[in-house]
Amino acid sequence: MYQISDEQVDYIIDDLRKNGIETDDLLNNLLDHICIIIEQDLADGKDFQQYYHTVVTRFYTRDIKELEEETTNLLTFKNYYAMKKTMIVAGAISVITLAFGSLFKVMHWPGANVLLLSGIVFFSLLFLPILFLLKVKEVKTTRDKAVIALSSVVGILFCIATLFTFMHWPGANVMRLLSIGISALILLPLYFFTGIRNPETRLNTIMTSVILAGVTSLLFAMVNLRPSTVYEDIRVNSYQLNETVLSEMKQQMLTSELPAETKAQIEKINTLCEKIKSIEKDDYPKDYVLREGSPSKAFFGDGAGIKLIAELRAAATAYNQTHAKAPLPIANSILDAPAHKLGHMYSNVALLNNITQIQLYLASTCCKTGMVYK
Repeated sequence: MYQISDEQVDYIIDDLRKNGIETDDLLNNLLDHICIIIEQDLADGKDFQQYYHTVVTRFYTRDIKELEEETTNLLTFKNYYAMKKTMIVAGAISVITLAFGSLFKVMHWPGANVLLLSGIVFFSLLFLPILFLLKVKEVKTTRDKAVIALSSVVGILFCIATLFTFMHWPGANVMRLLSIGISALILLPLYFFTGIRNPETRLNTIMTSVILAGVTSLLFAMVNLRPSTVYEDIRVNSYQLNETVLSEMKQQMLTSELPAETKAQIEKINTLCEKIKSIEKDDYPKDYVLREGSPSKAFFGDGAGIKLIAELRAAATAYNQTHAKAPLPIANSILDAPAHKLGHMYSNVALLNNITQIQLYLASTCCKTGMVYK
């Protein structure tokens, strides 16, 4: 049986420390295992150093320093492997649900929003935070930790912005612009100048930076900072033209007697329409020139505008029940929109124009059937 000398033990200790093993307990355990293997398997007269370097490769995959990293992680995180497993499961679930959610949304199948919501929550609130906690312990410099932290923040912000876009919640554009701004102005320069200083990572840093810059630029190009003024003016002019036509039709309508029930229905519908338009218009200053934007707060949540539109829907439905030959169009109009999404689906101009179109349709029907409008 081969006997290891004190000089050979010192050689093993020096080599392990030189290759990154700093924890005393880990060093002693490795030393014991290596010495036992050498004493059992090394034949007398064989080269000790050559056989030692053959034996030590059995303890790692890439290099022996990874044993030190694993030990540090285990000492730092008592639940390191549980966190790692949770991260992998969360990542797999998020990828699967996002893929199927995107497919369901494209195909207009039910359940798309639930899948997308689940995928984004798993990815942004579970996978990315755990990935940050695990990765930040693997680097030593403050700059590397800052890169990992900023990457996580940008990823979470962009995921939440995407979720807000899907759910038609306000603030999506602000968060998307914030994530792109942090990525372009802080994260990308920090990552580039941190990685390019290291000769080993210089090429990868340059290539990754080019890809990140390209993706960030494309994402910024997709952000609608402000609608085109040409198309905005067209929509505003269309509404104003409809208002002019409605005013002319009111004056040119034929006068004839109407049943009391029909007259009451027409007056109720038009009164509700004018109330809805006045709520939106009253939100502007007196000298305000109409521009396209979000509707007033009355058309969000349980606002007064939402309640008036619900009344208008009920009045239009009652009118259609007694005038089946010339019903008011409810489908694909503002009366058909879900109440909780109305403020997010329609701009102020689209809302006003939709209400005016309902009045125009009612006025044209009255003209054709000889009804009177007052």
